[in-house]
Amino acid sequence: MGLKNKISEGYVYFLTMTVVDWVDVFTRPVYKNIIVNSLLYCQKEKGLEVYAWVLMTNHLHLLASAKEGYHLSDILRDFKKFTSKKIVETISNEPESRKQWMLYRFNYHGFWHPKNQHFKFWQDGNEAKEIHTNDFLFQKLHYIHDNPVRATIVEYPEEYLYSSARDYVGKKGLIDVVVI
Repeated sequence: MGLKNKISEGYVYFLTMTVVDWVDVFTRPVYKNIIVNSLLYCQKEKGLEVYAWVLMTNHLHLLASAKEGYHLSDILRDFKKFTSKKIVETISNEPESRKQWMLYRFNYHGFWHPKNQHFKFWQDGNEAKEIHTNDFLFQKLHYIHDNPVRATIVEYPEEYLYSSARDYVGKKGLIDVVVI
């Protein structure tokens, strides 16, 4: 990770993970559920703390940190590595109308990336922004929850299933969230 995305221990971060070429992969539940299940695994087994999240069609926003004894950068590296492989494998095996086009885009980026041999799913970095003030924290919290509203997917944030906005209005969301 470069200095732009340097992650220090003991902080909460606003993170953005984006699919290469902004490919709209997360329009089907099968791909969305890979992300949800991977986040749940990282919470249970890798020390991930999630305060807010939203999965849009081509990117994931998180307000997150690592529990003591864990490193957020390691969690994110493993999350992206696993989900990249799993999603590309699933696209290859599912009846998917966009299969050839998506695999071509991921293969193209993998070909030009020195660390990848075949496919590259996520853009480099996590656009990690360290949270230092309550104002910045709540700005990012609202930004995350309002994302599906701005994209005209739902009218109210809590209507979107793939978001922590539900947790913030007393409903149970898909991922365990530490409500701020």
